[in-house]
Amino acid sequence: MTAGPAWRDSADVVVIGTGVAGLAAALAAHRAGRKVVVLNKASHTGGVTATHYAQGGIAVVLPDNDDSVEAHVADTVVAGAGLCDSDAVYSIVADGYRAVAELVGAGARFDEKSPGCWDLTREGGHSRRRIVHAGGDATGAEVQRALDHAAAALDIRTAHVALRVLNDGTAVTGVLVHNPDGTGIISAPSVILATGGLGHLYAATTNPEGSTADGIALALWAGVPVSDVEFVQFHPTMLFAGNGNGNGNGNGNGGRRPLITEAIRGEGAILLDRQGRSVTAGVHPMGDLAPRDVVAGAIDARLKALGDPCVYLDARGINGFEARFPTVTAACRAAGIDPVRQPIPVVPGAHYSCGGVVTDVYGQTELPGLFAAGEVARTGMHGANRLASNSLLEGLVVGGRAGRAAAAHAAAIKPLPAAWPEPVIHTALKRAKLQRAMSRDASVVRNAAGLQRLSEALAAAKARDLMSREDFEDVALTVAARTVVAAALARNESRGCHHRAEFPDQSREYARSSQVRLVDDECVVQVEALAGVG
Repeated sequence: MTAGPAWRDSADVVVIGTGVAGLAAALAAHRAGRKVVVLNKASHTGGVTATHYAQGGIAVVLPDNDDSVEAHVADTVVAGAGLCDSDAVYSIVADGYRAVAELVGAGARFDEKSPGCWDLTREGGHSRRRIVHAGGDATGAEVQRALDHAAAALDIRTAHVALRVLNDGTAVTGVLVHNPDGTGIISAPSVILATGGLGHLYAATTNPEGSTADGIALALWAGVPVSDVEFVQFHPTMLFAGNGNGNGNGNGNGGRRPLITEAIRGEGAILLDRQGRSVTAGVHPMGDLAPRDVVAGAIDARLKALGDPCVYLDARGINGFEARFPTVTAACRAAGIDPVRQPIPVVPGAHYSCGGVVTDVYGQTELPGLFAAGEVARTGMHGANRLASNSLLEGLVVGGRAGRAAAAHAAAIKPLPAAWPEPVIHTALKRAKLQRAMSRDASVVRNAAGLQRLSEALAAAKARDLMSREDFEDVALTVAARTVVAAALARNESRGCHHRAEFPDQSREYARSSQVRLVDDECVVQVEALAGVG
């Protein structure tokens, strides 16, 4: 890092990220009359986000049907395995229809079964059909398209990597940013983290390349805690298209793998092993529509029992499959599989981080001026396991709320120029080494020996200067891995999407959330009841 900023700028609100939560936040702050700058670390606009890849849809309770907010809350809380904040769940679910209607007002179009009547599907863990979708299985792409169109007037800056959230010890003052002109400072009283998840901790994931735990690292370095980070959801059905390593992460090479949407099972597809036996029979009353942790765990157990690289999703009984699921059909055929005529080979894949930066349901962290929304945040909605299609819902609702709250905070205080920070020594493992280690020892099923081996490897990481986006991402991934491992070691039970081989059952002792802070660059884990921040 240089001895001073190569450039300076200022804004009322800086938003880091351009997915559903980031753009919902930026648009809300912009509509509130604030000067908003949106940072996109991709080198061009329209870079693919996790939102873009979301297939299933948005879980939302529509007025005047047989569903209810209470039923949706109940399903969410069951999936969350005892760690959801029920008040937070209710707040977000109850605001869902308004947020989706606002998105439709911005131009989003959802599939209809008749003019003016949305077509609804059902996914794992849901007791009702309440999933609105677009383009069959291209809901995320439609949400992203509508938000990108609405955000065309915003100040979105590409190739801008946020390196640190700056603060004066009491409140946010701005962001340290690297761009092609060098490292500079954007002074701002409000900063919103909307950086997405941490899927690239693992060798294969459904996440886009930018999902490298940036916001987790930025919050920890700013002194803000993260919570429930041990709960990394492995989507039960990621397309398997090569030789697997048998650990639930599919293909041996690192990178993104196509997701096979849960809605296919909602329409009647069944999971089978190579011998044609049901994978989930006798495991859970909901069978193939059980919550994701249950289905992923059942697949992982069957693969280990048989020594097979994958199981199969048989969707051949679904009429009109190609029209209903065009994205999945295209991905399968690109891999040489015809899902209309062949069972689809699948494995669990790193998908969604249920925990993250601790916030309330308005995105506020404990540091005044710092907000977080979307997958990077922990509102208490997901608990130990996210219910299918609640992610776009939370991103829309909390993203919009965080934008409005950040705008109000910026309007209420007199901003000061951010100071150039003292240099910090960062460490990082090389990306491929980190991903192999995490895939081996912190995947669908963990144990103490593997987690301890991971902890030692992470502690031995070498110093890394932040000279590029790749450097920053490797550092962020390493910090996030340390928090995941520390929290997983501290939770001696299996709950939600955290499975410990030596502790296969839930324990009442651990029916509480974990919280991790960086103290003198050490991960300190506290296990305590959390109910948001304020």
